[in-house]
Amino acid sequence: MIRAKLLAPTIALTVILAAPQALAAKCGGDFQQFLAEVKAEAVAKGLSARAADRTLNGAQIDRKVLSRDRAQGVFKLDFLTFSKRVISDYRMKHGAAKMKQYARTFARAEKDYGVPAPVITAFWALETDYGGFQGDFNTVNALATLAHDCRRPHLFRPQLIAAIEMVQHGDLDPRTMTGAWAGEIGQVQMLPEDIIKFGKDGDGDGHVNLKTSSADAILTAAAFIQNLGWRRGEPWLQEVTVPSNLDWETTGLGKKKNGSEWSRLGVKARSGKIANLPADLLLPQGRKGPAFLAFNNFAVYLEWNQSFIYTTTAAYFATRLGGAPRYDAGNPDPGLGDAEMKQLQNKLKAMGYDVGKVDGILGSKTRDAVQDVQKKLGMPADAWPTPALLSKL
Repeated sequence: MIRAKLLAPTIALTVILAAPQALAAKCGGDFQQFLAEVKAEAVAKGLSARAADRTLNGAQIDRKVLSRDRAQGVFKLDFLTFSKRVISDYRMKHGAAKMKQYARTFARAEKDYGVPAPVITAFWALETDYGGFQGDFNTVNALATLAHDCRRPHLFRPQLIAAIEMVQHGDLDPRTMTGAWAGEIGQVQMLPEDIIKFGKDGDGDGHVNLKTSSADAILTAAAFIQNLGWRRGEPWLQEVTVPSNLDWETTGLGKKKNGSEWSRLGVKARSGKIANLPADLLLPQGRKGPAFLAFNNFAVYLEWNQSFIYTTTAAYFATRLGGAPRYDAGNPDPGLGDAEMKQLQNKLKAMGYDVGKVDGILGSKTRDAVQDVQKKLGMPADAWPTPALLSKL
């Protein structure tokens, strides 16, 4: 789902979109002819010509949308910097107030879908500041622009047709509906296809309105999160302390051990007990920074947004809203700046590692490569790149 463009000025985070269709969607060419073809496809799928006309008549290419799409910011903040920036006292206080104000709706969300209030509330805060900043792009123009553009038409054309269906249902006014530049709508920023599939009428008015109805947004988010694989009654993230002699190669995503195994290795919960469930040990800033056990439900966060730093922050924020203490920031080794990170990626690439694009971002491929190189150099293999590592290379 969405991006944190309103939370940090240089960040634009991954959108969760439908899988590409087998055949490439038509794109480009005369815009009015393109709209006529979209209308024909919508009618062929059973939608009314009237709803299609009401949606598409007057639609325009939005150059600002294309500009945003071409120049998305990259996520280069580290976990401590990002989490301190976005988990403010304001968001903590208002999150607690929102959970109290909508206690009945949150109780229904957990009863029906198994998703606890803090999990939904953290996403609600990070996406739109509890509905305060939902975007000001015309939704139909944004979707039509991106569907017509030939970069990712297979992702956005179905969303434009779904918007027509929402218009037919009376849940979208094509002239006044605004949202994010990539067409996401409402307080939890969802795309039209997902709203149609998972939308819930939380306030009983007969419509799904994620823009103005917090109750609708809460229940819809719960249904969506459940569909992503949320496990009822299980934890998602827990802060822990780690012994200095831990085998650091065992840390990172995809290296699960049961809670009892981690306990035998000297990993301890900072509060409460470690659940005896499979969990990865995450060290977002290396062995000297905060440490977390990420349980199976953490995978849902990665489905919501693929940025490791965003998802770890969102999951940690949810634990704070649920009563967990502020993390122990520790004293992590200094990381690398943008130019140094690119230099490191180039060196790793020259050594035969697949780090993806040399972009200065500490993504999963770069983390994996760093951990392997650290091991070969006899350094603590905690996947945190430092000036010392760069110097050795």
